[in-house]
Amino acid sequence: MNEKVAKQKENITKLKNLKDQVIVITGASSGIGLVTARMAAAAGAKVVLAARNEEALRELTEELRQAGHEAVYVKADVGLEEDVTRIAETAIKEFGRFDTWVNNAGVAIYGHAMDVSDQDMKRLFATNYWGVVYGSRAAVRHYLERGDMGALINIGSIFGDRGTLVQSTYAPSKFAVHGWTESLRMECERDRVPVSITLIHPGRVDTPYNEHARSYEEYMPVHKGMIYPPEAVAEAILYAAANPKRDIYVGSQAKILQFLGSNFPRFTDKIWEAVFPPTQYDKNRHANPPEESNLYHAGYGLHERGTNIGWKRKKSIFVKAAKHPVLTRVIVASAGAWALAKMMGKND
Repeated sequence: MNEKVAKQKENITKLKNLKDQVIVITGASSGIGLVTARMAAAAGAKVVLAARNEEALRELTEELRQAGHEAVYVKADVGLEEDVTRIAETAIKEFGRFDTWVNNAGVAIYGHAMDVSDQDMKRLFATNYWGVVYGSRAAVRHYLERGDMGALINIGSIFGDRGTLVQSTYAPSKFAVHGWTESLRMECERDRVPVSITLIHPGRVDTPYNEHARSYEEYMPVHKGMIYPPEAVAEAILYAAANPKRDIYVGSQAKILQFLGSNFPRFTDKIWEAVFPPTQYDKNRHANPPEESNLYHAGYGLHERGTNIGWKRKKSIFVKAAKHPVLTRVIVASAGAWALAKMMGKND
């Protein structure tokens, strides 16, 4: 690996524009992955769609082709390394390369830490963590062999920055994704590997996540409170595909929880213990039976949104700010200068 890197140090280029890219998206049959696939294709990118639901992938691929876009699909379980290898091979066979790899596939479990079975925990980690590892390695190897800059985008979580109740199996898997992403980024940067690695930190997003989840609880899992549209996450993903970014937070709640948890951990514990659990279920509906979850097999596909309850936002200001960092700094600085001038004026 290092010998190839040494030969290719001068060949690192900027990320391509979206219209010139081939983008691999895992978990493309519903939710964030589905919206990202449609938005990427609309922007002119060629897309390679991967998920376990072959019927949904086939319909989505046909939908995109009929609209004049180039798309292929691969039925794959990202928890299996051979399936992830097949995704990369399909992209190279069909399009000669890929320029962005999005590790989006994920599953969830609602249940207390002492209740969830070891088997279910391991299955969740196979998808949420090992799927990211396999996809990351496939992407980095391809960019290294090609000697041209590519993007690797890993989808983390608000719960990858801060542990939580009820989703106490899901959160550690996202902690692992965050740690893997940061470690891999440093190694690639040190070795001058031509890759931009971005970690997306979504807050609560309105997808079928809750209905696909394996639940140990009596009532139906939901998101309550402020909920962001999957388009906001897709917007962050596609921006990072063409513009190197370290981290993008989707929603103020993601950034605020990360800040409070890091700086006031005990306070955050107490608040979270009191506030969070009731926001995780709907007492008007009973949870789906275990066999209907997507933990061990594909869930239903082609649904962008779920049946969540709350204030459903139309966009994320944090994502908009990440796309315009200079303007954001100017606005913040101007607001700070104005506030300071007002304070000084009052003191006078």
